[in-house]
Amino acid sequence: MKVTVGGSLKLAFRPWVEGLEHIPADGPAILASNHLSFSDSFFLPAVLDRKVTFIAKAEYFNTPGVKGRLTAAFFKGVGQLPVDRSGARGAGEAAIKSGIEVLECGELFGIYPEGTRSPDGRLYRGKPGGLARVALATGAPVLPVAMIDTEKIQPPGQVMPKLMRPGIRIGKPLDFARYQGMEHDRFVLRAVTDEVMYEIMKLSGQEYVDMYATAMKRQLAEAAKAEKAEKEAAKEAAKEAAKEADRAAKDAESRTGG
Repeated sequence: MKVTVGGSLKLAFRPWVEGLEHIPADGPAILASNHLSFSDSFFLPAVLDRKVTFIAKAEYFNTPGVKGRLTAAFFKGVGQLPVDRSGARGAGEAAIKSGIEVLECGELFGIYPEGTRSPDGRLYRGKPGGLARVALATGAPVLPVAMIDTEKIQPPGQVMPKLMRPGIRIGKPLDFARYQGMEHDRFVLRAVTDEVMYEIMKLSGQEYVDMYATAMKRQLAEAAKAEKAEKEAAKEAAKEAAKEADRAAKDAESRTGG
């Protein structure tokens, strides 16, 4: 995959990279990145010599049929790790367990602290569970990563990707050894996450929004739903007005004898 997918991405899009010297030659490390596009999980590993393991929903790996098997093979090839999202705390706990296992093997683990893609290109508040707990449980250094312009390559609704140069900035490793053994203290988890998000913000230059991206997505979905309902109501009102006007015209015609 480094040669095929990675090579093709570098050849076609020519991503620029800053901070490669911060990636350790060996041993565990966490790459904590902002999340602008589906392609983030491909561009970052493509520019590194080492393998990076991200987590992905289990549905990508257990879909039946030929297409499902090909999809599973592709995601395994590019370093995605299946996570079962079932259960009340399924996704979060599975992600933490998977991250710890990857780091204990001395590998690189990639994670998006925002928990989902940014809905509008801004940087949102990091979720304090996964990143901080994995970092404190393993003692692995955290490298803040900023993906630049990846959301412009294939915006929602656009089928063909736009050939342009995205960027990747990798910051200096952050050491949270001072919090070792405190991975269950919610105030410590919040402090670790906020420190990482601040470094990502400095690297990316994004506007920071002090709310979760998932909450913003709900707001946008609700606003879109309300706007759609308003348009439908206006359309129905226009139809009723047209019908009323037609009835009035017919009544007037009948009173005048046609």
